[in-house]
Amino acid sequence: CSASANTPVLTLFTKEPCPLCDEAKEVLEPYKRRFILQEVDITRPENSAWYDKYKYDIPVFHLNGKFLMKHRVDIRKFEDQLMKLELQN
Repeated sequence: CSASANTPVLTLFTKEPCPLCDEAKEVLEPYKRRFILQEVDITRPENSAWYDKYKYDIPVFHLNGKFLMKHRVDIRKFEDQLMKLELQN
């Protein structure tokens, strides 16, 4: 199935606990069939570069490897970028 190869990947930079991350995931719930959610725990040793970059900003979202938004989900921006990716495929 080549559809999954073209499915956009939304990366969530997070740590435990993260109430804002939980809130963001709830907001994104209706869209979950349209993207793959990849969570990166910035407190893990192998993610120290992300920790240094985002420790005061989580949740941070990247869409297909590009910075998209931080702190809160901007639904309009998210929908817009997701639609662009879907149209490219």
